[in-house]
Amino acid sequence: MMALDTNVLVRYLTRDEPEEAARARSLIERSSVLVAKTVMLETEWVLRSAYRFGPSAIAESFTAFLGLPSVTIEDEPTVARALAWYAQGLDFADALHVASCEEAEAFATFDRRLRRRAGLVGTMAVIAP
Repeated sequence: MMALDTNVLVRYLTRDEPEEAARARSLIERSSVLVAKTVMLETEWVLRSAYRFGPSAIAESFTAFLGLPSVTIEDEPTVARALAWYAQGLDFADALHVASCEEAEAFATFDRRLRRRAGLVGTMAVIAP
């Protein structure tokens, strides 16, 4: 199994550098690959900030990528929960943070927007400290 860095996943998803995109595609098609949660987090940030992808385009790209038979995601149930919440309007980083802590009673944050949106998507309790 080969672990992927963010830049390989970005090349695969954006195809912006044809030679590197082809190499990324070839690697992913011929090998079993592992993607860390942190790589997913960084990839979302790169796609949103550098490539100006919207949340629905990112969620669709991630969902399609996660469905590939050669792809294994670190803590896949958590990433899947975070993606579902992201599709419902939660920031991806916030969704991944909260989904990663579901064994806790609550998630404490000063972020009012996170508390409000988490309540709308039905995550665990997200409270003010």
